[in-house]
Amino acid sequence: MVEFIVEVSSNHNNDLNRCVEFIDTASKIGCSGVKFQLFKIDELFAKEALDCFKELRERKQWELNPSFIPEIAKACKRNNMKFICTPFYLDAVGILEPYVDAFKIASYEILWQDLLKSCAQTKKPMIVSTGMATLDEVRYAVETVFENDCSDLTLLHCTSNYPTLPKDCNLRSIETMRQALPKNIKFGWSDHTVNFGVIHRAIHKYNVSMVEFHMDLDGKGKEYQMGHCFLPDQVKALIKSVQDAFLANGSGKKEPQDSEFKERLWRADPIDGLRPLKGLRKSLCKKQ
Repeated sequence: MVEFIVEVSSNHNNDLNRCVEFIDTASKIGCSGVKFQLFKIDELFAKEALDCFKELRERKQWELNPSFIPEIAKACKRNNMKFICTPFYLDAVGILEPYVDAFKIASYEILWQDLLKSCAQTKKPMIVSTGMATLDEVRYAVETVFENDCSDLTLLHCTSNYPTLPKDCNLRSIETMRQALPKNIKFGWSDHTVNFGVIHRAIHKYNVSMVEFHMDLDGKGKEYQMGHCFLPDQVKALIKSVQDAFLANGSGKKEPQDSEFKERLWRADPIDGLRPLKGLRKSLCKKQ
């Protein structure tokens, strides 16, 4: 079955109670895990970039307090949810290692060898997003991860644009990577579309085992206005629709379903073409 992972991103508003509410809500609506991000703005962007762009400096308020990590881990365990986190500086790996179930590498850091190595050497499962990357760049990341003792890797195809239009998703590249890379890699889709159709296509056509998506609790998160975040009721409906789609596959055996047997009585007779079958007409009428 598909794992649905909530990306909290910066919608936590640096509030521990809100972080816990994200976890509780994600569990109630049927998700498998939650993902947070641990960064320091001055270790995320170069000084030159921060000096030039006020909007980057303002992301200081998006930081997650590292002191929240143990409580986030407890809340995940209480809800039987996977705790996944993206480290954006090397020391963050050590902070997270005792608590997380898996490390996530963001698309922007896919070529940072030291970060890939540091996460892989913990031997914890890794999830790597591949937005903007070429196949050779993805191959480089895969080789780095496997050479440093990680044996559980999921690659998430995504498009690094917020929000992403369906025409820019290029879901077919999931199969391209699957054919070109080692067979023990799992594949998923990191969604920025907020589009049920795209997610269904990724699951039912390209057999992804994980879908990650941004979610906000109430439209008050730092990133919600950017247009790439689901709300909880939307996620609940999405998961239900995916479950229904799997149910719709059925057994594959061509035979009447239990729900059809009553209607079989009313099929046209092969002799006179009238409904119901001749042999049943009197008995059916007597029942009225």
